[in-house]
Amino acid sequence: MEYSFYDFLKLIGSLALFLYGMKIMSEGLQKVAGDRLRKILTAMTSNRIMGVFAGVLITALIQSSSATTVMVVSFVNAGLLSLTQSIGVIMGANIGTTVTAWLISLLGFKVDVAALSLPLMAVGIPFLFSNKSSNKSFGEFIFGFSFLFMGLSMIKANVPDLGSNPELLSFVQHYTDMGFFSIILFVIIGALLTLLVQSSSATMAITLVICANGWIDWQLGAALVLGENIGTTITANFAALTGNVQARRAALAHFVFNMFGVLWVLAFFYPFTNLISTLVDSISGQSNTALVISYKLSAFHTIFNLLNVAFLIGFVNFIEKTVCSFIRKKDEDEEYRLRYISGGILSTSELSITQAQKETTLFAERVHRMFQLVRQLLEVTNENEFNKLFSRIEKYETISDNMEVEIANYLNDVSEGRLSAEGKLHIRTLLREVTEIESIGDSCYNLARTIYRKFSGKDDFTAQQYEHIHLMFALAEESLVQMLAILEKGNAHDASFAKSFNIETEINNYRNQLKNQNVLDIDNKKYNYQMGVHYMDIIAECEKLGDYVVNVVEASTDVKEKRV
Repeated sequence: MEYSFYDFLKLIGSLALFLYGMKIMSEGLQKVAGDRLRKILTAMTSNRIMGVFAGVLITALIQSSSATTVMVVSFVNAGLLSLTQSIGVIMGANIGTTVTAWLISLLGFKVDVAALSLPLMAVGIPFLFSNKSSNKSFGEFIFGFSFLFMGLSMIKANVPDLGSNPELLSFVQHYTDMGFFSIILFVIIGALLTLLVQSSSATMAITLVICANGWIDWQLGAALVLGENIGTTITANFAALTGNVQARRAALAHFVFNMFGVLWVLAFFYPFTNLISTLVDSISGQSNTALVISYKLSAFHTIFNLLNVAFLIGFVNFIEKTVCSFIRKKDEDEEYRLRYISGGILSTSELSITQAQKETTLFAERVHRMFQLVRQLLEVTNENEFNKLFSRIEKYETISDNMEVEIANYLNDVSEGRLSAEGKLHIRTLLREVTEIESIGDSCYNLARTIYRKFSGKDDFTAQQYEHIHLMFALAEESLVQMLAILEKGNAHDASFAKSFNIETEINNYRNQLKNQNVLDIDNKKYNYQMGVHYMDIIAECEKLGDYVVNVVEASTDVKEKRV
């Protein structure tokens, strides 16, 4: 056989270069337009139609439906998008990914872009070594684009010639003339291949090459494309495994949407493919050339996804109910949603401020819940339960960071409107509160990490240390409860203000007392130095948390007193 194992390795390497190019190109664009992508998603998902357009636009830009769906799943996990909004974006991502097939068909088969790859790299190298991060990201995009088409060119050069080596895929060729069973088989092959390489774009490139070379007819290539639409949903489902219930539902919605599309196309497969074949032949004036076959596959991919979106856009609520029935909410599942504000059109200025105030209070409630999980973490002794609880706290930290950004951006948008002096003061206060509440979340995460380091070691705290930590935790808990009461009430003369400051003073005094006692206890060999470090890290972090709580209270006090 002329095709050696070395040739096979070159094919795998070519595929690796194609995938690496796709990854670098996608990541470069995401870095250049990262903030804009987030704003597009949150602003363009006010209704399902706009959500579809957002999905099309972002996927066409970053050239990866997987990247878009993973991004959407992460936003759902963070509560920045609802499940309904995410389904619309995912539908659009399926349309946007068809741009890749057309790019390969129009450039990869018609123009030798690989010949321009090295000159393009020469253009990109100054950007790549620029000190400015946006220029560096643009340079990564240029290199990724070059690698992608170099990889495609190498795939075409290293794919085995089945005419000279028919035994290589003889096992597949035995199943190409079994009628509709062959179609089903190639759908399964396409799904498995995409699952293996984790990129529908790479599988699409391989499909275009083998069909253009005439090794399988274009209808079997269309069956591979259908399989790729199933296989590509696996990436989002993998990303959602560690997410909350809403994220897992969004990933399942992607699978349900694509699976339904594959089923209805299979029901009308031959009429549908014959119609597309006739349409492309009539427009191109040719038939069965390598270029025309690539056009047919690209047209099939595009029309299939357009029709699928057109059919299902009215059934978003039904899809949502379906996935919710499959993945039911458990007691430990938290739904992280921005409840009172969204990325659509702003309300009137005063109403917008009220909505932001409610969202800030909800933010504080979630951070308080995070601290309660930290208290639970200290008590857990089972390793699996400990890791599971620590993972939940890590998710809360991500949620905390995202909520701060979203509420702050919303307030900045509100501040651009016409506001009274009192309204402007309220916005400044809310921005300060949001910043300090996020710092409380950081303190909770730092506490969890210290407990994790202690848990990973061989030693444990003494009974007296546990007693002191529990007392400090109780004081911190009391201060958080008081902060929530102040945020929820509108009374500027509430006695709880003074109580918050008193609790903070008590925390400071207790910290100082334990700090001095810790030095003596280490000298007296009551515990080793490392356990003393972990112990004081927890005590000191609780004191910092108390400071952040007082900062929130002070901010709230200032604005409420000026209102009176």
